[in-house]
Amino acid sequence: MTETRNVNAKRVVKAVIPAAGLGTRFLPATKAMPKEMLPIVDKPAIQYVVEEASEAGLTDVLIITGRNKNNISNHFDGVPELERALEKKGDAKKLEKVKQSSELAEVHMLRQGQPLGLGHAVGRSRCHVGDESFAVLLGDDLIDARDTLLTRMVEEHDARQATVIALMEVPEESIHLYGCAAVEPTDDPDVVRITDLVEKPSREEAPSNLAIIGRYVLRPEIFDVIDGLEPGRGGEYQLTDALNVLAQGGGEAPVYGVVFRGRRYDTGDRADWIKANVLLGVDHDELGGELRDWIIDFADRIRGE
Repeated sequence: MTETRNVNAKRVVKAVIPAAGLGTRFLPATKAMPKEMLPIVDKPAIQYVVEEASEAGLTDVLIITGRNKNNISNHFDGVPELERALEKKGDAKKLEKVKQSSELAEVHMLRQGQPLGLGHAVGRSRCHVGDESFAVLLGDDLIDARDTLLTRMVEEHDARQATVIALMEVPEESIHLYGCAAVEPTDDPDVVRITDLVEKPSREEAPSNLAIIGRYVLRPEIFDVIDGLEPGRGGEYQLTDALNVLAQGGGEAPVYGVVFRGRRYDTGDRADWIKANVLLGVDHDELGGELRDWIIDFADRIRGE
């Protein structure tokens, strides 16, 4: 199959990060703290996401927030008094870490207003994104910085001028936990054309074992599709429903999927959040050696019980 590519199209530079959820699975920790600010080793989860966007060249980042999310905005602001104190102490290493979050990108905040689903949150970004293509990154999915998923997705969008969704192979017995894609092959083994999207199908009804994960590069036509959606369960507007309209030919361009085969950490679940801390902790420059030795010793003690 021959694919049409456009190497002269305008590049994607904007990213949208929906962060208006209540974080109920982490109560009581999230009673007063946004779940996006829960630390993974020594950085809040949302900083990893903004870093990923920045590394992919997306220097204009819009975070969609809700009530009681001011800590997110504060984290990406400069803190002159703290910076002066660290400078006075001569602690250059900590000063660099403190400044990093405020220098990653031009970060903007927009309130969702009502928690009406991911589609609604993405739709709220229209006033900022305008008629440009943009990326959407979900904070519950952390992609290891050593794996360049988003960069690859932007490249595919720019070349094909199409919507691009991240997909990942999952065990057949787990597909009911995800949105699932029906696909056709392309000239690239890691890129597929998506023809249908099924939300949380049974194992028997799933068209493939390719699950949607939380990275998207969207054309601006998605906004009109979202505006035309009927609310689903709970009165929410689902992004998957809008993407399915495009996948079935309801837009100006097709929908493609990049199949991700790298390291992904699910931080939306308590047990997986702990696992993410351990997995990233053992690779940490300062903490890795000590933590790795402790884990080996702890595992030996568990085996002996």
